Amino acid sequence: MQAKIAAGLSALALTILVACDNKPPANHSAAASAPQQASQFDAEGKAVVYQVFTRLFGNTQTTNKPWGTLEENGVGKFSDFTDDALQGIKALGTTHIWYTGVPHHAVIRDYTAYGISNDDPDVVKGRAGSPYAVKDYYSVNPDLADDPAKRLEEFQALIARTHQHGMKVLIDIVPNHVARRYESLAKPEGVRDFGADDDTSVEYARDNNFYYIPGSAFQVPAWPADYQVLGGDAHPLADGKFAEVPAKWTGNGARSVQPAFDDWYETVKINFGVRPDGSYDFDKLPADYAEKDWQAHYQFWQGKEVPNTWIKFRDIVLYWTAMGVDGFRYDMAEMVPVEFWSYLNSHIKQQNPDAFLLAEVYQPHLYRDYIKLGLMDYLYDKVEFYDSLKLVMQGKGPTSELVIIQQRMADIEHHMLHFLENHDEQRIAAPEFAGDARKGMPAMVVSTLISTSPTMLYFGQDVGEPGADDAGFGKASRTTIFDYWGVPHHQRWMNGGKFDGGALSPAERELRQFYETLMQFSRNAPALNGAYLELHTHNLAAGSAYSEQQLAFARYVERQQLVVVSHFNPQQGVEFTLQLPASLISAWQLADGTYQLQDQLSGQQNQLQVSNGLGQIPVQLAPLGSVVYQLVR
Repeated sequence: MQAKIAAGLSALALTILVACDNKPPANHSAAASAPQQASQFDAEGKAVVYQVFTRLFGNTQTTNKPWGTLEENGVGKFSDFTDDALQGIKALGTTHIWYTGVPHHAVIRDYTAYGISNDDPDVVKGRAGSPYAVKDYYSVNPDLADDPAKRLEEFQALIARTHQHGMKVLIDIVPNHVARRYESLAKPEGVRDFGADDDTSVEYARDNNFYYIPGSAFQVPAWPADYQVLGGDAHPLADGKFAEVPAKWTGNGARSVQPAFDDWYETVKINFGVRPDGSYDFDKLPADYAEKDWQAHYQFWQGKEVPNTWIKFRDIVLYWTAMGVDGFRYDMAEMVPVEFWSYLNSHIKQQNPDAFLLAEVYQPHLYRDYIKLGLMDYLYDKVEFYDSLKLVMQGKGPTSELVIIQQRMADIEHHMLHFLENHDEQRIAAPEFAGDARKGMPAMVVSTLISTSPTMLYFGQDVGEPGADDAGFGKASRTTIFDYWGVPHHQRWMNGGKFDGGALSPAERELRQFYETLMQFSRNAPALNGAYLELHTHNLAAGSAYSEQQLAFARYVERQQLVVVSHFNPQQGVEFTLQLPASLISAWQLADGTYQLQDQLSGQQNQLQVSNGLGQIPVQLAPLGSVVYQLVR
């Protein structure tokens, strides 16, 4: 992930963005923050996104040979998302399933019988290929189909099944780059492939889809001493050569004819009308459009000439939206100019106003640009909240930092999606992260309940998958996205296709139950779309046993009042009296007296004592324990 971010930042000379006032709100530790207006699609409760790596989810084979073939290691299919599987996903409170790796990307498997050209392993990462090197945006990965000739029909059936279970469908769109050999077999009549009409004699032209290095041929990267293509297995195309004349810029913006191994060498950079010097070759979006709705953005672009690439991606997303896809996760959105996102997202909203648009952006000073000008519904809260919470889980950081971040994001907190795992991040249970899946329990309570934003779960997180093995190109601590592989802890939940958790260990079953309880509560608790008040600063100053190893806050609306307390010490429990300030007691309109509380995680009872307008709750937490007390009226 750090290499990915660094590579992205190196290319930002191409994405000089519209500046706007990004000053954070003042830090008022005792003030309750009102929520952002909830979007129409999650007005009935907090959204929960379940990210599944589609290729791995249904695979029951356990061989797990490094660099193994599909036949050796197996592969999951669209058809593995049975009614039982979808019910199991829905049990986690899921509202949206992000099916990762659906668009047809480069793979090292012979599908020439279906008219698909072979991909060259010299420019493919792993044997199963990176899902972010898309080869055909109008089709789906043939690996995922029982009958590759009917792969699109099988995905359409999966969309229908997902909708029947009351969940919506997200897929990836990767505008910044495509596979080095993009070749669409399934494109509609009149659609031209990326690069098909480019003037390759020049480095840049506004309506070229790629950037070129005229007069030079592409060269395969120089491999590190410890790397062999396909793990050293023979392959007729693994010859250290790939025909690309003239050479194109690489996906992360590298302009060398021979990209480095650490570059995104399997992809080529897409041109959005940003000249090589970083200047724009299209109309800039006026700054006041940060305060305008998507309808105004849509009207702004009508009648304006835009780069050809913009039109191509507009046609792609509207193709999938018309098919029933409910939204998109955008890869490395910050590497594409914000005007393009205004154009693209307003066109999507014109077709589906409830579309769920999630983007990967890693520079906090750009967050407001991409939300307000780029019309993103949600961004990853990675660099701020996740990174700080990871340090807390590792015992390396104070919980106070989370309070500061939440206040700094108060004006956009609804748009900052929270997560503890995804395909780019280390698994919680990996020794390189926390080494124990239980350390994710208090963190998940905090991450899920502290804001109105959606929460994202990664498949296998709920059963403590550690991502323990080197799979070939994919290395330990992250579940591989490049290889054919079985995911052991997740396979025990699958239980041979029953999807009932029957093969889980008692500890894994307990963890799964925790996630189900928490996520179902988060989905249905009205207070989580209400106000927030941090209790941390007040209790640190109270002089009790409360410390930087705990985090406490309140969430409330008129019909539900919650107090959340989490404890991050994995060895020792803690006891203290939690103080509720007068501002909260007043907001809840509580007179002096005793009030009943019920923990929404365990069902246990407790009491809130109000005296002289101040509240006190006796709290006792086991190691890594949390409580979510609801006031019983």
